[in-house]
Amino acid sequence: SKYRNAILEPIEESLEASFRDVCDEYGYEILALHISPDHVHLFLSAHPKHSPSEIVRTVKSITAREMWEQHEPFLEEYLWGGGFWKESYYVGTAGDVSTETVEQYIERTEHV
Repeated sequence: SKYRNAILEPIEESLEASFRDVCDEYGYEILALHISPDHVHLFLSAHPKHSPSEIVRTVKSITAREMWEQHEPFLEEYLWGGGFWKESYYVGTAGDVSTETVEQYIERTEHV
């Protein structure tokens, strides 16, 4: 949409590294990660002791802090007074669905 900022493209590599570091540290396994210019799809596996809301809070807070530390002048241009991530998120569970099916969904879901 023309109303969204494509702010993730210039920081995509460091954002991906940040996701991988957080997930390694907390024992979450990234099964698929797709960074679009204005949103991210992250498919991961975690021990059931971690609630989805805890995982989202952990990943978003750490990646946001790291991106501000690494790219503050750039982000200030676009996010003046705003947070890095929106508060909303979508969580779905895969259950018996295969990893391949979810990866295909993530690849296909390049939202317009």
